[in-house]
Amino acid sequence: MKFGILGSGSWGTALAKILTDNGNTIYWWNRHQSAIDYIQLHQHNPQYLTTAHFDSSRLQLTTDASEVIKQSDVIIIAVPSAYAEAVLGSLDSNIFKGKKIISAIKGILPTQNILLNDYLKNQFDVALSDYFAVLGPCHAEEVAAEKLSYLTFSGVDEITAANIAEYFRTHYLNTVTNSDIYGVQYAAILKNIYAVGSGIAHGLDYGDNFLSVLIANSADEMAGFLRNLGVQDIQVGSIDHHPSTKKEHTATNYAASVYLGDLLVTCYSPHSRNRSFGNMIGKGYAVKAAQLEMNMVAEGYNASKCMYGINQQIKADMPIASTIYKILWEEWPAAEGFKFIEKNLV
Repeated sequence: MKFGILGSGSWGTALAKILTDNGNTIYWWNRHQSAIDYIQLHQHNPQYLTTAHFDSSRLQLTTDASEVIKQSDVIIIAVPSAYAEAVLGSLDSNIFKGKKIISAIKGILPTQNILLNDYLKNQFDVALSDYFAVLGPCHAEEVAAEKLSYLTFSGVDEITAANIAEYFRTHYLNTVTNSDIYGVQYAAILKNIYAVGSGIAHGLDYGDNFLSVLIANSADEMAGFLRNLGVQDIQVGSIDHHPSTKKEHTATNYAASVYLGDLLVTCYSPHSRNRSFGNMIGKGYAVKAAQLEMNMVAEGYNASKCMYGINQQIKADMPIASTIYKILWEEWPAAEGFKFIEKNLV
């Protein structure tokens, strides 16, 4: 199985490290020839995860996205959601025929307010059975440091998802699978919004006790959205830990790593760019100033607007996510917004 990666940011670099550590040669797209030249010479990405080193003989680097796709059986799309349409829009409509797609995007495509799989279906006729999502809880920085992490591979074709996952299993990375392709993607999008909120709370000098209540309520809010979306049988405390019967467990376990675990690590970790972005907002930075200071994309910013629009149809009760949207997009003062949130926490 030959892998190609579109995207060379932190997450794309982390996934490239995992695959090459396992002895795979990968095709890897980078928009800048200067970055490609640097990686080939110095064996690490000059801008992202600079501590992650590569065997350059296992890297087929190019600025031609079409070439990466043509040479690969499985294509990992790891560009920020806001730029995905610009990267993919010029490609031939038949280029993904016979390919498997893995989304490493944790956001909504903002011009159409849709998930990547729906965009690929509309533009390239990619079947949902050929589409998979790779999600956390996992930070690129900890992958680079080879600290034990977990990845979840989701797809309606669970057998293929499990086969793909095996290529990513290393001594520092465990993999799990599930089939809740819509639920895991929306959970990943929402957790970024809530991580921005946890950062704002930190910037406003709220303490650990408040933050724990905020995140607990965010988890409940997320579960409510997923139920309204149509995700069935969301349960807590229902994991079957016995290997002989584990495969018979089909209910969506909301306490599992890909839902609650990813929310927790993104809200608490100092590696979280969404939390860092929110922290600056809480300290009084304007949105544009915070974005310039970070020099990285905080997916929760665009996601807050997209999910606010989507929820007009879903109609879930989402006071936390709605307030974060108003702080970021409608210039509601952060302190006033959190006074409103305080009144809605239970």
